[in-house]
Amino acid sequence: MPRYFTDEHEWIEVEGDTATIGITDYAQGQLGDVVFVEVPAAGTRLAKGKEAAVVESVKAASDVYSPVSGTVIEGNAALEEDPALVNTAPESDGWFFRLTIADPAELDGLMDEAKYQDFVAGL
Repeated sequence: MPRYFTDEHEWIEVEGDTATIGITDYAQGQLGDVVFVEVPAAGTRLAKGKEAAVVESVKAASDVYSPVSGTVIEGNAALEEDPALVNTAPESDGWFFRLTIADPAELDGLMDEAKYQDFVAGL
C-alpha cells in the first residue's frame, strides 16, 4: 500500500480507492501528550487541504487536514477511549479516519517517505 505525506504532517495510506489518514510521528512529537481527539463522522464529505479532525495535547490544539477530497467511511473510535494512541502508534493504530478518495489525481502533489524525511530534516 503506497503511503504519502503532506507538509502539514499528515500521512495517507492508499488501498484501491480507500485511504487511511493520520498524523506523523514528527507531528505527535511536536504536540506532546495527546489528551483529546475529534474525528469526522462517517458520511462527512471532506475537501483536500481543509479541516478534517482536531487533536488536543497538553501543549496545544491543532487541526488535522484532509490530504485528499473524499467521503469519510469511518473515524477511529479507539481514539475516543484512548487518545494517547496518537502518541504511542501515530502511524498505525493511532490513525484518525478512513475515506473513499474522490479524485486519485490529488495524490500527485503529496510527498513519498524519502521526500517527507528530507522535508522534516530541514525544519
